Amino acid sequence: MVTKLQKELKQTKPFTSLEEEVLLNLARTAEHVSTHFAGVLKSADLTPTQYNALRILRGAGEEGLTCGEIGGRMVTRESDVTRLLDRLEKRGLITRERPETNRRVVITRITDVGLGLLAELDGPVQEANRAAAGHLGRTRLKALNELLEELRGNGA
Repeated sequence: MVTKLQKELKQTKPFTSLEEEVLLNLARTAEHVSTHFAGVLKSADLTPTQYNALRILRGAGEEGLTCGEIGGRMVTRESDVTRLLDRLEKRGLITRERPETNRRVVITRITDVGLGLLAELDGPVQEANRAAAGHLGRTRLKALNELLEELRGNGA
């Protein structure tokens, strides 16, 4: 039996395993969703990685975070968080400062401008999320979320 993914890929030979098919399907789905999401952020001249960093800093509150803490919380591992933060700082979306108590550390905080930009994006991002996954319904979304967490928790 030819699967939907095989038809989509115009693949006539079966996958070598169900695991291969599932993981390829997951990667294709992630790319599909990411492309749509990037389109929403384009109006704000933000990349998904920049948006992720701003959301992390919004969640951190006034205490802010170090560069390493931001990198550790990113959805995708950014090899150069410093350069990412440089671009956000240049736009006035974040500030960085060295505390008097420890000059080796740099604390990054989101600015009011950054908070305002995220507030403007909250509605369109929520709508994009609903458009991408809302049709699955709450029960299936919860089940999918549990499966994805279980897959990631297996060391994959």
